[in-house]
Amino acid sequence: MVTGMDVTKLEHACLVIRQGGPGLVIDPGSFTRLVEAEDVVAVVVTHEHPDHVTPRQLRRILARNPGALVFGPAGVAALLAEQAPEIAVDVVTHGDTRTVGPFSLAFRGVTHAVIHSSVPVIDNTGVIVDDVLFYPGDALTDPGQPVPVLATPVGAPWLKISEVMDYVAAIAPARTFPVHEATLSEAGFAMHADRIAAMTRPTGEATVLRAGDTMHV
Repeated sequence: MVTGMDVTKLEHACLVIRQGGPGLVIDPGSFTRLVEAEDVVAVVVTHEHPDHVTPRQLRRILARNPGALVFGPAGVAALLAEQAPEIAVDVVTHGDTRTVGPFSLAFRGVTHAVIHSSVPVIDNTGVIVDDVLFYPGDALTDPGQPVPVLATPVGAPWLKISEVMDYVAAIAPARTFPVHEATLSEAGFAMHADRIAAMTRPTGEATVLRAGDTMHV
């Protein structure tokens, strides 16, 4: 019997999660190496921005895993209908749940964080995996339930580190690790990761995963 999950952090916003053999890919975008994972049962895309999804990434994953399902909000479905119409999207939004392979998925959130008044606000729906890991995409969404592990956005055009710190304090997870780091220098990433760690310590443990690192949760 498999207990827990192995979470592999790729560059920027992409995660590969496994329970024993079967895998789940989250947000394979343009800042991430081409994902070559096998035995993938599903891909979750939180929103349509290219640093979170590209047709090239999805086509490569689905070519290797032709039975894999793709989940995402309506904006992702619209993007792929235009750019990769052969890829079907199971449209999900806040409150929806799905079971695929060994994974239980609960979707949280509706909209992307505001970047600027001149930039349209798009769909963004995060995912809770097996009631353990919450990945919010590009928003500071309250999952509405305790989450042991929080994949924490660390740097973005829409984000201030003070907001991240307040978010971690409010969610109070047992474990955090930073994601969405490609917009930061090494120095900036280290500084922001330290701030996340400081807010995590009262309730749990802060981990930093570099691209290719795996942790068991």
